[in-house]
Amino acid sequence: MPTERLNGSAINYRIEGEGPETVVLVNGLADDLETWAFQVPALLAAGFRVLRFDNRGIGASDRPTGPYSAQLLADDAKALVDHLGVADFHLMGVSMGGMVAQQYALSYQEDLRSLTLACTYAAPGPFCSRMFAMWADAAQVLGVPFVMRDVTLWAFTLDFFRTRTDELAEFETAMRYMDQSVPAYLAQLAVIQNFDTTGLLGGISVPTLVLAGEQDILIPTALSKELHELIPGSSWATTPGGHGCIWEHPDPFNASFVDFLLQHNGRSS
Repeated sequence: MPTERLNGSAINYRIEGEGPETVVLVNGLADDLETWAFQVPALLAAGFRVLRFDNRGIGASDRPTGPYSAQLLADDAKALVDHLGVADFHLMGVSMGGMVAQQYALSYQEDLRSLTLACTYAAPGPFCSRMFAMWADAAQVLGVPFVMRDVTLWAFTLDFFRTRTDELAEFETAMRYMDQSVPAYLAQLAVIQNFDTTGLLGGISVPTLVLAGEQDILIPTALSKELHELIPGSSWATTPGGHGCIWEHPDPFNASFVDFLLQHNGRSS
C-alpha cells in the first residue's frame, strides 16, 4: 500500500476499482483501513472506485503527538484526495469517521457528491462522554487492547454472542493483539470527546444519508436520529445490528449504502 506525507503526517492508503466515481471511506476510533473489508466488495460490484486510508494514529500512518481533532483528520483526508486528484466524490464515515466526515462536509462541501454518516452523532452528550472518560482512564492503566476487548461487548448484539462464536473469537483475538499505543489511542479519543457540530449542521446541503444500527448501544441510535434531524433534507435509515453492524450484518448495511449512492451518482447525467 502506498504512503504519502501530507498535512505534516504520513498517510497510508489503498485505492481499488476502476469506476467513474469514487467512494472515500473514513474509519472509526482505533480502526485501520481493514475496517471496510466487508463493504469494499459490494462497492466494487456496484461499479465504484474505493479509496480508504489509515487515519493518523493507527495502522501504517504516522502517529504524531495528539490530541487530534475532527478538523485535523478532515484536513488529512482533504490533503489525500487533492494529492490523488479525487474530486466530486461520495464520502462515508463510520463512528469517529462519521464525525470526520461531518467536519469535511462543513469545511469542503464543494468536493462532495454525497455524504453518508454511519453510527455517529453531532455531539456525545452525557452518556457517551462518561463512557469515553472511562475508556481514557482504563487505557492508561490496562492498555489499549483491554479497552478494545471491552468495546467488543458494546459493538455486537446478544444474538451475535450466542450464535456466531467463531467470528466473535476472531474479533476478540484481533483486539487482544491490536497495535496502537496509549498516546495514539488517547490522541484519537480526543476527536470524539471534543466533537460538537450541533449548531453547524444546517449548513450541509449535499445529499446526506444518516445510517444507524437498530440496536446500537455504544452510540445510541437515538443520537444518530438527532443528527439526521439537524441536517436539512437528509435521509434516515437503520440496519440490523448494533455499533458493529458493518461487520455483523454487512449485507443489509451495504444494500442501504449502495442504494443511496446509486440515487446520487452522475452516470445518467
